[in-house]
Amino acid sequence: MSNKILYASFKSIGAYIPKKILTNQDLEKMVDTSDEWISKRTGIKERHIADSDEVTSDLGVKAAEIAIQRAGINKTEIDALICATISPDHFCMPSTANLIAHKLGLNPITSFDISAACTGFIYALNIAKSFIESGSFKNVLIIGAEKLSSIIDYQDRGTCILFGDGAGAAIIQATDKKEEAIIDVHTSADGSYSDYLITPGGGSAEPCSLKVIENRRQFMKMQGNATFKVAVKTLTKDVKDILEKNRISAEEVKHFIPHQANYRIIKAVGDALKMTTKQVVVTAHKYGNTSAASIPMAINDIWESGRLKKGELMLLDTFGGGLTWASALLPFAGGTKS
Repeated sequence: MSNKILYASFKSIGAYIPKKILTNQDLEKMVDTSDEWISKRTGIKERHIADSDEVTSDLGVKAAEIAIQRAGINKTEIDALICATISPDHFCMPSTANLIAHKLGLNPITSFDISAACTGFIYALNIAKSFIESGSFKNVLIIGAEKLSSIIDYQDRGTCILFGDGAGAAIIQATDKKEEAIIDVHTSADGSYSDYLITPGGGSAEPCSLKVIENRRQFMKMQGNATFKVAVKTLTKDVKDILEKNRISAEEVKHFIPHQANYRIIKAVGDALKMTTKQVVVTAHKYGNTSAASIPMAINDIWESGRLKKGELMLLDTFGGGLTWASALLPFAGGTKS
């Protein structure tokens, strides 16, 4: 393989969904909201919540073990591990990736976290693609893992109705088969919108203090309506750009997998691209918004249902705090579920 051109392929997918379910009816008892209000505005019916003794790295490990097994490789073959998260085990070290690598029993390898909020998994995909195409690594484990329940204010009805916990993982593998290659990845960010989605307390701007805790500044804050407007506009443009650049039509996309933030956003972008309901993957109703875990959990969902098959073209599209956004065009290079 060393004498041939190396491509990066999306070899396998795995996910872990915590067992505990928080329904809209449960939230009705916690904040001033209703199942009708949540369903109409977000499309979310329930979200999964990790146990009190589970941390983000535990979720990541469980998703990773499935992805490794499905890729048909040994753990010793993994060269690098990238974890995308905004709810790490610790602020700010060691990285959650370091802890996942240790819990998996991996050899000492390159492992690090990235912070790109809901866009994190595609940022990790882009980095893994570059690592492999450069010849640096052959098997990169990428993970999106979140215990968002640990940074959500369950007194704030604007955020607590949206988010859930979970993890997704994939093996990005070197190949000399061009038909298996990740076609393209776009990543971008604009810090001028940083206050749209922010966890204000706990960093150097607002170090942890009694005042920060009393004002609940350690929890995620969001400007929902403003974020919605920018998200629809940005996601639609980014997808149109990546399709046009690669001369691929929307009709050729078998699976359009957008970030599962809100059904209204998913529908608005899907409609703008003239995607059919059969093309658009929706899991928001049962998992809510799981940030960096959203995209891999959705891919895993269609793989496990038998809907995603080897060689089929996927279009990924996501948007998150930062603000960050990204898209990717790639065939699924793994096996079809038997």
